[in-house]
Amino acid sequence: MRGYYFITDSGLSLAGNLSDVRSAVSAGVNIVQYREKSGDTGALYKEALRLAEICRGTTTKFIVNDRIDIALAVDADGVHLGQSDMPYDIARRILGPDKIIGITVHSVDEAVKAEREGADYLGVSPIFSTSTKKDAGIPAGLTLISEIRKKSSLPLIAIGGIDLSNAPDVIAAGADMVCAISAVITKPDVAAEIRRFQSLF
Repeated sequence: MRGYYFITDSGLSLAGNLSDVRSAVSAGVNIVQYREKSGDTGALYKEALRLAEICRGTTTKFIVNDRIDIALAVDADGVHLGQSDMPYDIARRILGPDKIIGITVHSVDEAVKAEREGADYLGVSPIFSTSTKKDAGIPAGLTLISEIRKKSSLPLIAIGGIDLSNAPDVIAAGADMVCAISAVITKPDVAAEIRRFQSLF
C-alpha cells in the first residue's frame, strides 16, 4: 500500500461522491474509503452500492468507514474503524478473515494494540490541524508517525491537515500513504490533484 488514500466528504466535495470516486479510481488510488456521517441507512446503502460498483473490477479497494452493516450489504473490501467504533475482535468476527480492517490510532500505544489484535493498516491522525473532521483531536505532528514506524510494520496512513507543501515531510517521517481531503475534493480536477500526491511516492 503506497500513495494517496482517498476518503469521501460530501460536505466539502464540489462534484459529489460518485464523481469524486470515479476520479480517484481513474487516478489509480489503492483505497477509497466511504465516510458519510449523515443520512439514513437506506440512503447510505444505495450510495455505497454505487461506489462499490465503481471500484469493483479495478485495483482500488472499497472500504466503508465505521458502518459494518453497510460494508457487508454492498460486499465492500473492508471497513475502517475509529477508537470509539466497534472493537476490532467483534468486527473481525462479523466480517470474517478475508476483509480488510483499518484502525485509526492517535498514539504509539494504540498502534501497538491495533497491530497486536490483527489490524491490516493504521490511520495515524491528526498529523496537523484540520477542520475537515470536527472531532479529530489535537495535532500530533510528524513525531507520532516516526515513533509508530519504529514500533509497527503495518502500512501507515497519515491524515489531518496534509497538503502538497507538507506531504513530502509526512512521507519522509514514515507514512506509506497520505490523505488530504480538502486539498483534493475542493478542486475542479480531482484526478489531477490526486496524481500530484501520487507522484510524491
